[in-house]
Amino acid sequence: MLAPAPQPDYAIEARGLDKTYRAQGKQPEMHALKSVDLTIPRGSFFGLLGPNGAGKSTFINILGGLVMKSGGAASIWGHDITTDPMNARGAIGIVPQELNMDPFFSPWETLEIQAGYYGVSKAERRSEEILKAVGLWDKRDAYARTLSGGMKRRLLVAKAMVHTPPVLVLDEPTAGVDVDLRRQLWDYVRELHARGVTIVLTTHYLEEAQELCDTIAIIHHGQVIACEPTPQLIGRLDRKTLVVTPRDPLTLPLRGFEDVTVAMRKNGALTLTYRTTEHPVEEMLDRVRAAGIAIKDLSIEEVDLEDVFVELTKAPAA
Repeated sequence: MLAPAPQPDYAIEARGLDKTYRAQGKQPEMHALKSVDLTIPRGSFFGLLGPNGAGKSTFINILGGLVMKSGGAASIWGHDITTDPMNARGAIGIVPQELNMDPFFSPWETLEIQAGYYGVSKAERRSEEILKAVGLWDKRDAYARTLSGGMKRRLLVAKAMVHTPPVLVLDEPTAGVDVDLRRQLWDYVRELHARGVTIVLTTHYLEEAQELCDTIAIIHHGQVIACEPTPQLIGRLDRKTLVVTPRDPLTLPLRGFEDVTVAMRKNGALTLTYRTTEHPVEEMLDRVRAAGIAIKDLSIEEVDLEDVFVELTKAPAA
């Protein structure tokens, strides 16, 4: 018996990946990816974030074989996308942003046809299992055009899983999906991840990325500007905000807070934003008391992924 093939360390690996779209008509040449180096560990739940036009979709489309790279190299599950394209594409399932499906096929027919494209034998097909997992079994014989937007999103996830790929890319999977359907979708994706599927997520819902992803990369103007474990990335911004609700109305300016950022909210709350490496919270509370401010209530607001994202992507193109 042959020994099982060793699993790669990286689900996706890109080295110097480059893409330039040639000028067409009035559209100038666009350098969409600029020598991108990115490694996505096997088994991770990886977030790929960036503003619109940053290069995320170009990166994904190169992996999926829809866009030809201009330079560099990329591999999926150890298979080079140029020298071993069949195995590379067989190792990845991509859920696109667009709702691209034949409106006259039912979910069952859609999955059976997709499985045929990938050469999955009838004995190995899992259409019933997948449709039940994404909550579409009761709609298996309905025309796809009659499904709601959320159901169509889940059908795209189902299509991407027919060949049991070890890597699943979700490109804005919850756009236009209501809260309940979004929860169902994430329950299924978490189950896939628990089984060992590497998940790559792009989303504009940064709270989703912060909750779900163990590692996050941020791409901006075609370049990877950050790639770190999520807690480490959020910890880049060395600040917290102490929110003090005073017993009596306050007026600015206040003395004793010259080295921190002071603001007043419409509800009368005082905010003190400070660097955590320079000022412990006890010091800030001592300053509040020393200023003679009677405290009615207080809270601390932590930095989140949105704060980091805005900070890192506000720089203009190089």
